[in-house]
Amino acid sequence: ACRALVDELEWEIAQVDPRKTIQMGSFRINPDGSQSVVEVPYARSEAHLTELLERVCEKMKEYGEKVDPSTHRKSYVRVISHDGTKMDLSGVKIDGDVASSLKFACESIAEEYEDELIEFLSHEADNVKDRLCSKRTDLCDHALHIPHDEL
Repeated sequence: ACRALVDELEWEIAQVDPRKTIQMGSFRINPDGSQSVVEVPYARSEAHLTELLERVCEKMKEYGEKVDPSTHRKSYVRVISHDGTKMDLSGVKIDGDVASSLKFACESIAEEYEDELIEFLSHEADNVKDRLCSKRTDLCDHALHIPHDEL
């Protein structure tokens, strides 16, 4: 659930126009008449990330559960691609119970680790999934030893 959450957040960030900025800082006027306002990229701003965290778990209904035939370990995989291309869904279980339990887990993680998610995603950090889901939180400690596929 943590890895799916990070995948969705990273995809959403990538969809934002890199030229879009947001003003940050104080809107108070300094004695010399200037303002302490800076423009930062919108995609990784705290305002944008907070907004994403409020709605990203809705995307979990686009996931199914896949069981690895050799290890019998369950993982969540996207069943609807972002760009509409066909996907190989062999061995993927798609049902409302899976989607609702994944959505609940996603919401719990997003709420409990909101500060960490914003900290990692506000900077273009490498391996956010491993750093957050395995090293910082131990939610997916087993996943450090699994080769990762891109969605």
